[in-house]
Amino acid sequence: MMKKAILIFILLLASTLRLWQIGQTPISLDWDEVALGYNAYSLMLTGKDEYGKVFPVVLESFGDFKPALYTYLIIPFLPIFGLTDIAVRLPAAIIGVVAVLLTYFLAKELIKRTDVAFIASFLLAISPWHVQFSRVAFESGVGMAFNLAGILFFLKGLKKPVLLNFAAIFFALSIYTYQSEKLFVPLLLLILISVYWQQLKVFHKKYSLAAVFLLIIITLPIAHFTLTNQNGLARAKGVSIFSDTNSLLQRNVKILQKDKSEHDYIGQIFDNRRVVYIKTIIQGYLSHFDLNWWFITGDSVNRHHVPQMSLMYITELPFLLLGFYVLFFSPFPINKKTKLFLLLWILATPISASFTTGVPHAVRTLNFLPSLQIITSLGILAAYLLVTKTVKNPFLKLAFPTVVVLLFIFNFIFYINQYFVQQNYFYAKDWIYGYRQLVDYLTPMQSKYKKIIVSNKGYMDNSHMFFLYYQKYDPKKYLREGGTKISGIERIGNKYQNFEFRPFNYYNENDLPVLLVGTERDFPKKFKVIKRIYFPDGTEAMRVVEKI
Repeated sequence: MMKKAILIFILLLASTLRLWQIGQTPISLDWDEVALGYNAYSLMLTGKDEYGKVFPVVLESFGDFKPALYTYLIIPFLPIFGLTDIAVRLPAAIIGVVAVLLTYFLAKELIKRTDVAFIASFLLAISPWHVQFSRVAFESGVGMAFNLAGILFFLKGLKKPVLLNFAAIFFALSIYTYQSEKLFVPLLLLILISVYWQQLKVFHKKYSLAAVFLLIIITLPIAHFTLTNQNGLARAKGVSIFSDTNSLLQRNVKILQKDKSEHDYIGQIFDNRRVVYIKTIIQGYLSHFDLNWWFITGDSVNRHHVPQMSLMYITELPFLLLGFYVLFFSPFPINKKTKLFLLLWILATPISASFTTGVPHAVRTLNFLPSLQIITSLGILAAYLLVTKTVKNPFLKLAFPTVVVLLFIFNFIFYINQYFVQQNYFYAKDWIYGYRQLVDYLTPMQSKYKKIIVSNKGYMDNSHMFFLYYQKYDPKKYLREGGTKISGIERIGNKYQNFEFRPFNYYNENDLPVLLVGTERDFPKKFKVIKRIYFPDGTEAMRVVEKI
């Protein structure tokens, strides 16, 4: 009874942290969230996405061709909540809570200790890293949860092989969630099969073949699209270090030209782009094991962490290090295969991200979780057992856990303040704040102007999708008007009704009366500003200029 009560408390805590003010914090939806939401709305009403594609497995979206599963997960919530921020973010939050439950069962299956399972699930419930991506429509959190379910059913399937089919289903679904899963899931499967091969061999082949067949059948549509459509890997190419437009390559070309002009043959060898690529991949991979990144600084992308905090609590650091020691050097009765699996899991996670720019990257390596929490829980348990066994003084015995708990509480309270109070103030710009207020202002006066031209560059990039989302514009009408148009990575010619989304020059817009909407940079001189939208810190986000 007590165990059930503890687990229910952990799940209630996880639910509260993921559902409380989910429509208000973070302060606004970003580009991807409004795109996922509006496409779900369009699919529900028309069976087509913004481009007119019928029930696609991949969304063209902003030219990044993202797996579409998260969009379909939004649809059941739209009849209940409407096209709202809550409906868009709720699938991530619910699946985030499920991930906490899965962590309990997975840790129990791996370590064979209920106390470790409780600690690991509790740590994930309050994890800044996990909360950050399970309160917003980030598909990576769904992929991570599906991977946990896949691992759990795989391990259970070693005893009851029919469960391998469920593992295959969840691993296949993970590939439909996020780009990184296309590489991580095959790596994870390879690790599981390699570590537990001896146990898999004893099964009748029909079980393994059935699971493999199921995996192939489910992933066939997205695999076919990825392999046959030239845009199937558009996002991967866009963030790849191998991209022709990448600054790394541009710098390398200049250095190599200098080496050739100076007849520096050694330099030509080491500055060869292949060598540079190898070094960059290794640097990118190792950057994800930087403790400073895990515990102090976090990503360069502010949407990936709260102000003045990173991805994990600093209080967890000593226990994480102790947990690694316990895992590999302590006489704790942990199965050798479990040790090997956890190690390979952690080592495999950054591989897909290491080929990309902007590393270390918290979204692309969310699959670190909850392996880090499981290992940290081993460290916490080991420290507690060490103190209780070696310290004789009752006061000191009590003092150690008390201090640790107080430090965790202090860390947690600081995080809660940073997330629910400071984040909306300091990071409003990063969350693309201002569109809701802008659309609310423009909609009542829309009919008074021949055109309302909205910038689509800089901070206003992809502005058409924010207007479609916040106006809840009828997808049937939008598709009849032509839907979204795209040329390369620049949206050119997107419009509906009297809205046009494109760059503009004040002096060239003479189809009057007209409203011009953009940021301060879009207006080099002082014109007739009729509305300014401000960030919470008082700085200007957007402005509306009238020309009559």
